[in-house]
Amino acid sequence: MSSQRVLRLLFWETTIRCNLACAHCRRLESNDAGPADLPTAQAETLIDQLADLGRRQPQMPVLVFSGGEPLCRDDLFHLTDRARRYGITLALATNGTLIDSGKASQIHDSGIVRVAVSLDGATADVHDRMRQIPGAFDRAIQGIRRLREHAVPFQINVTLTKQTAPQLHDVYELARSLGAVAVHIFMLVPVGCGQMLAETDMLSPEQYEHIMREIWALESRGQIEVKVTCGPHYERIRRQMRDAECGVRNEHVAADLQSTIHHPHSSKGCLAGLGVLFVSHRGDVYPCGYLPVNCGSILQTTLAQIWDDNRDLARMRDTGVLQGKCGVCGYKQVCGGCRARAFGTTGNYMAEEPFCAYIPPGVEGGPGNVHP
Repeated sequence: MSSQRVLRLLFWETTIRCNLACAHCRRLESNDAGPADLPTAQAETLIDQLADLGRRQPQMPVLVFSGGEPLCRDDLFHLTDRARRYGITLALATNGTLIDSGKASQIHDSGIVRVAVSLDGATADVHDRMRQIPGAFDRAIQGIRRLREHAVPFQINVTLTKQTAPQLHDVYELARSLGAVAVHIFMLVPVGCGQMLAETDMLSPEQYEHIMREIWALESRGQIEVKVTCGPHYERIRRQMRDAECGVRNEHVAADLQSTIHHPHSSKGCLAGLGVLFVSHRGDVYPCGYLPVNCGSILQTTLAQIWDDNRDLARMRDTGVLQGKCGVCGYKQVCGGCRARAFGTTGNYMAEEPFCAYIPPGVEGGPGNVHP
């Protein structure tokens, strides 16, 4: 089974080690598993395999050095040099607390085009409670300022929970004041440490619906890039809000959807296995970092073979086999629901998105309504 899909982003968990202990982390292992991190030679193999896959595509994938905390890895900049020589676009996801002036200079010289720094709130009390380390907020802000001093583009990542959602607007304004190029807003996925957090801090489907409309209002300002991650139903909400503002009648929505689906620059909600892959610190490949469906190992099978031939990835790409209300939803081509949340809730990654309040036409309570 050959895939014509383009791999856009590869997230690599460069190390399981981290200097923080965040309450919402997707890590399933502790720092004690650090010795199982891919050694330098095997990490180079991963980069070589990614380059081989990228050569047959219209463009090279973006390689995101993630973790854990990637700055805990001693050979990080040796590996960025190798990837850069292949023409692979580089990004770094970090908690920001280890970035001093020297590290910021290294990041600048490495060719990393953007750094994502996580801030879970606009104030120290909220952020440090989530990060479970006093002073983490101040150190992250200092790291961001060092990046700015060295002209390294950065974005702010924030995970929405009941604690952080009330500070969404404040995070947006803080990002602008710090000089960020973007704010990426993550919806909590109940995996790893997040499973325990989800019991107390997961927003309800109705709360997600409301806050995504707030996000649309922020995005519409056009002041800074705003993107939602792990909230694929935002693609539905964006279209609904645009249609409402333009006075588009319901009978025109289907035609508009078809045109946006096939537009070369159109967006898609859940990209797990479609445009995104995740490689663990051990070399195992997953559809995304939040969906624990092992698709193979780069130590046994090449990345291209996994991308082309894995049956789980092929199934996730087929919106025709989505189940529940996702299967009959007119927005399934642009949303698709979060496959990781479906799996975390039901054990079935093709089940309906459990945190979407939208009721499609043809489902009891429709057509096109949202639960009150």
